[in-house]
Amino acid sequence: MSGSDSRSALEAALASCRSRGLSLTPGRQRILEILAREGRPLGAYDLIEKVAEETGKRPAPISIYRALDFLLENSLVHRLASRNMYLACGHAHEAREPIVFLICEHCGGVVEATSEDFRGSLAGLAAEARFAPRATMMEVSGRCEACAGA
Repeated sequence: MSGSDSRSALEAALASCRSRGLSLTPGRQRILEILAREGRPLGAYDLIEKVAEETGKRPAPISIYRALDFLLENSLVHRLASRNMYLACGHAHEAREPIVFLICEHCGGVVEATSEDFRGSLAGLAAEARFAPRATMMEVSGRCEACAGA
């Protein structure tokens, strides 16, 4: 995520919080800012180190996980299950909207993608199985264009 992308992701998240009347504590906002600024997935212990660098105080893991839980519940960040890492949401979308994460195995870059076709196909598949999905995220590993060309 470029500098302008990270700023727009953060601005979109803050606007979403305001419109929904959500309260971002300083700790939650710091985690969101770090994830948006980094523009790449980070683990909870990476976040502890980043917060310690910024504040001079090492936060307890539970405080980081609580902030991440709030941010996840409100669709402000996403969790990559395969890597147990988190990234700022770069899009303003519904919490139940299907998302595909395209993850480069070489550089670790992640692209968050959605599409009307994917949404329709997944809805049809779930309806056919008489299944009510709560969350629909798919992770696809491979190589990004830059790494594939290298």
